[in-house]
Amino acid sequence: MAEAVNVKNIGLRGVTVADTKVSFIDGEKGVLIYRGYRIEELAEKSSFMEVAYLVLTGTLPDKNELASFTNDILGAREIPDYVYECFKKMPKEGNPMDVLQAAVPLLAMDDPDLKDDTREGNFSMAIRLIARMPTLVSAWHRIRQGLELLPADDSLSHAANFLWQLHGEKPDEEMAQALDTCLVLHADHTFNASTFACREVVSTRAHMYAGVTGGLGALSGSLHGGANAQVMKMLIELESEEDIAGWVKGKLDGGGRIMGMGHAVYKTMDPRAKYLKDMASRLGKKTGQERWHQLSTQIEQTGLEEFRKRGKTNIQPNVDFYSAPVYHIMGIPRDLMTPIFAMSRIAGWCAHVIEEKFGEAQGKPALYRPKAEYVGQYCGLMGCTYDEMESRG
Repeated sequence: MAEAVNVKNIGLRGVTVADTKVSFIDGEKGVLIYRGYRIEELAEKSSFMEVAYLVLTGTLPDKNELASFTNDILGAREIPDYVYECFKKMPKEGNPMDVLQAAVPLLAMDDPDLKDDTREGNFSMAIRLIARMPTLVSAWHRIRQGLELLPADDSLSHAANFLWQLHGEKPDEEMAQALDTCLVLHADHTFNASTFACREVVSTRAHMYAGVTGGLGALSGSLHGGANAQVMKMLIELESEEDIAGWVKGKLDGGGRIMGMGHAVYKTMDPRAKYLKDMASRLGKKTGQERWHQLSTQIEQTGLEEFRKRGKTNIQPNVDFYSAPVYHIMGIPRDLMTPIFAMSRIAGWCAHVIEEKFGEAQGKPALYRPKAEYVGQYCGLMGCTYDEMESRG
């Protein structure tokens, strides 16, 4: 007779499936570390280019290494013309995450290192993917709006250039720096759903682009990267709500969820959310959009109170709760919020793909092949047990 399913392990919760050197989380204490550096230190002192280099190589770059890496990124920003042509033929109402998931395999076809499955070849592919993800996002947005595509400005930072190519206006320094910090905060997060998808795909010896395509599919879901868009939808719907406490109570009493509250790992406030909360306040005051921070704070406070009453003190704001108003203040459309997440997480995905492929961690590379507990019938319509089937020969 088959053993009962261990419900604690459903969704692989709490199951260690591999080692990693890329990042570390202590969910009880609210700690996130990239390659030995706490997220607080990186958010305050490092740029996204430095962090991308860190997660890929294991060390922060010196001045010359950073200049070389940045120049490689600048030189790889442009995407092939046939990708633009494909975008122009796509339905303009297409979901941007679906567009990204379709675009990455198109880029694979043009990558000169696609068949070079060495560490060096994969590092070159990673540079192109990190460089081109913002170009894909901004290009799709402008094409769907019937706007002219804009050339990259190599004098701008990675984040600033994206805002330029998206909006057609050069962002001020504070706004560009804020987005750069957002990219730092989202760059990696151990074996989250999308990273696991990337690693599972390339464990079959598929190429990096195939793995990233799988990661994009996982990130698009509302329980993962798509949650930030759902948070913003909630905020817009509640903009004129006078009784936030009543709304929160009613939502929870009805078995609903407060989007952006709670996390699969963190049992305290997500350390990334602390930075984004402050950023939402600061940028809100700068642009006259304080209402989004004020509304978010109201929902957070009343939500925490209601959760405490229900004995759920471990449900706290996650990274999506405050990234949504931050991106909204930056003028980023709601359906582009998850693609912004992908623009950052591509660095972590590529680092994990390389780790998976080249055995940086114990027991790798190895094909993922988890076990499932069969709970169906063994004898068709007769519905007999496995032991009964065995006894009949």
